[in-house]
Amino acid sequence: MAVTAYVLIQTEVGKAAQVAEQVARIEGVVSADDVTGPYDVIVQAEAGSVDELGRMVVSKVQLIDGITRTLTCPVVHL
Repeated sequence: MAVTAYVLIQTEVGKAAQVAEQVARIEGVVSADDVTGPYDVIVQAEAGSVDELGRMVVSKVQLIDGITRTLTCPVVHL
């Protein structure tokens, strides 16, 4: 079963659209939307495991220029 998560991203001022565009190109990213509020971009991502999801966030998402902080929220099925 695939692991789904929402990745909440804070960016530098004026970088949200650029960050969302670049994140959307990453394999496993389902959507990347600019939003208002404490976070600038919300990403929905899928991966084969929690470890794979973590690698995606650390080695691909967090390396994008303009990102200052991420918070990964895995979806749970209760």
